[in-house]
Amino acid sequence: MKLSPNFSLAEMTKSEAALRLDLPNDPEPDHLENMKALAENVLQKVRDHFGKGVKVNSAYRHPDVNKAVGGSTTSDHCKGMAADIEIPGVANADLAQWIADNCEFRQLILEFYTPGVPDSGWVHVSFNPADNKKQILTAMKENGKTVYKPGLIA
Repeated sequence: MKLSPNFSLAEMTKSEAALRLDLPNDPEPDHLENMKALAENVLQKVRDHFGKGVKVNSAYRHPDVNKAVGGSTTSDHCKGMAADIEIPGVANADLAQWIADNCEFRQLILEFYTPGVPDSGWVHVSFNPADNKKQILTAMKENGKTVYKPGLIA
């Protein structure tokens, strides 16, 4: 099933953790609608602009899968509203900045990016038509703990 011209349901539900732990990762109908909105309003726009394949590291997560990977209990991944992405050959900081400047989104997080190492970390983006507050954060480790700072820090 296609969610947009370049994004399929299979890639948006693929989960190494689910496979490894033999957990289900099947979305409910409302999750499908959310994934379609995310694909159409953010991921497809990114793909069209950069003209390269967008690697979806993680998108939909069944709550059991989310728990197994240590995700937040309120994660937009569990609602089909979020994806962690990268584009080979494009710095994650540049990808995050382009999304910030050109897309509607609920939350954008440049996660664990190391300045000077373009392919470090990844970009988390969520889309919720009822709440696209355009929150922008950078996640990093400080003293062994994950902290979230406002804005893109690259």
